[in-house]
Amino acid sequence: MDQHISSPAEVRTFLQGDPRVIAPQILGAVLTHHSDAGPVSVRLTEVEAYMGPRDSENPDPGSHTFGGLTPRNAPMFGPPGFLYVYFTYGMHYCANIVCGPDGSPSALLLRAGEIVEGQGLAALRRPASKAHKDLASGPARLASALGLTTADTGRDALASPFSLWLPTTPAPAVASGPRVGVAGPGGSTDYPWRFWIEDDPTVSKYKAAKPRTRNTAG
Repeated sequence: MDQHISSPAEVRTFLQGDPRVIAPQILGAVLTHHSDAGPVSVRLTEVEAYMGPRDSENPDPGSHTFGGLTPRNAPMFGPPGFLYVYFTYGMHYCANIVCGPDGSPSALLLRAGEIVEGQGLAALRRPASKAHKDLASGPARLASALGLTTADTGRDALASPFSLWLPTTPAPAVASGPRVGVAGPGGSTDYPWRFWIEDDPTVSKYKAAKPRTRNTAG
């Protein structure tokens, strides 16, 4: 495993910036969850940046904060370094790390990574994964492999039972493009805020959002 900056204070200062700038720099970072079942660590290979409400300086129609503050998205309005975990499609958890200054909502969705510690535990949590590279390839798989649920939303990712170590050297080659599965303008090429390590086998496959159709029958 590469050397990393481990000071929580340094990491929190780093996360106070714009997530669109942080995203390519955080690739290669290692997030660890020390649960009762044991530790699992994931090296981040793909993330997406999300910004603020429609009335903010950086409105983002693809963000959960676009309509303003709600009980669900409240962690995104808090200080950097905390987790925002949400439940989607009635079956999946997805995890974000909050960025930006306190009160300025933005975050990075953790889309994919490589399990570098606790592979056995991650495999138990992801029995459908047939290969090591698939254990955390996709945001729901990543959250599941780490054992994250909405019970973890609002928790500090830089304090026990979590830790986040930043890479001391940048990823060798970083690509960017539209975000995955985001409906409407937020998923267009106007928002190329998905960043990934090129040619890394753990990066998820790109899927555009399916257009929503209205039922006119009746």
